[in-house]
Amino acid sequence: MVERYEIAVVGGGPAGLSAAWAAAKAGASVILFEKDEAIAHSVRTSGVSWIDSMDALGIPSNLYNPISSYQFVSPSNEVTIAGSNPRSCVLDVRATYQHLAFMAAEAGAKMMVRSNVINVVKKEKENGRVVAGVKASTPAGDLEVSCPLVIDASGFGTSAARRAGMAGEWKRYGVGAEYECYCDHADSALWTLMVGQQYSEAGYAWVFPLSRNRVRIGVGIGRPESQADPLDKLHAILEKRLKPLDKLGKIQPVELHYGFIPNEGTRASTVADGLLMVGDSAGQANPLVLEGIRYAIEFGRLAGEVGARSLEKGATRESLLDYEKAWKSKVASKIASALKVQSRWIGLSDEEWDREIEILRDMSADEFIDFVKAEFSAGKMMKLALHHPKLAARQLFNMVLKG
Repeated sequence: MVERYEIAVVGGGPAGLSAAWAAAKAGASVILFEKDEAIAHSVRTSGVSWIDSMDALGIPSNLYNPISSYQFVSPSNEVTIAGSNPRSCVLDVRATYQHLAFMAAEAGAKMMVRSNVINVVKKEKENGRVVAGVKASTPAGDLEVSCPLVIDASGFGTSAARRAGMAGEWKRYGVGAEYECYCDHADSALWTLMVGQQYSEAGYAWVFPLSRNRVRIGVGIGRPESQADPLDKLHAILEKRLKPLDKLGKIQPVELHYGFIPNEGTRASTVADGLLMVGDSAGQANPLVLEGIRYAIEFGRLAGEVGARSLEKGATRESLLDYEKAWKSKVASKIASALKVQSRWIGLSDEEWDREIEILRDMSADEFIDFVKAEFSAGKMMKLALHHPKLAARQLFNMVLKG
């Protein structure tokens, strides 16, 4: 069976849902394929984001838990940065994604769950072959969609672009395992990052609260720097009740989350004739805390808008370049600078981490958030370098400035 649409979206995460909503709102006929049984059936992210970004994107405040204070724990040190106003948040991931799904459905996008895109359709053109649709396995049977534009929002796997020969597999990436848990008592306004070998050989562990009695406890590990299994590390942390877990009382896992995120910067190219990449497929992720939901929603909407406009020009690469230019001009240099900071952090020994987190002790909550959010404007970095006299701090901030 062959059906015709103007845009096929591969992936029902925040990038794909946002692209489908924006494209349908602009008047395009849109079909979206999600391989899982439901939108957000499998949670693959810890859900950390930033309140100003969520407000700007119109995400309702009842979908996240606000965070005002931040703790770093290393083997022999501990720093807490207390803020008066919440700036970070932990999203109810499932509810947020389904909110985005209902927006897309209301705008007119057709949603196909448990529908796996198994190949892309190509057609001949004077200068080569271009993407012209997808083939999918759905609960109603195999389906071929003929369309001028495919938006690859398939996440880490970049399935459509790889099948089209446009993208390779990520060589550097993070892999994370996390339990969402009941706990007797947590500070619902405080999230914690734990660093050092006992937590992760090449990454960090975390405690992110959704409420006083509901927290996400996880471990992220960088590949190829370490081949350790994050789930093994997570089990060890829980069994040993390493700090700060020793203060949470009874801990009982109720969900397991497991996911991957690219960690080598942005794709060199994210558009081609008949194809556009967005979200993790495009490398739109902040390497410092490995978060990208805000990018996925913002640039998903941009992808849908530009994609819908491109239809009258045949969705050629040239007609899609406005999308790539806009998103790269906004975040590509910040992501590149964040990678430099991460390269400094990823190989630190326990003793070096004990010293490194002293840099954070002198930072205000606002300075800290701007830094880990990768808001690396030259003015902000110069101010940090001037106001924080420790040698390690100056080296860190100057590394960003020279990026």
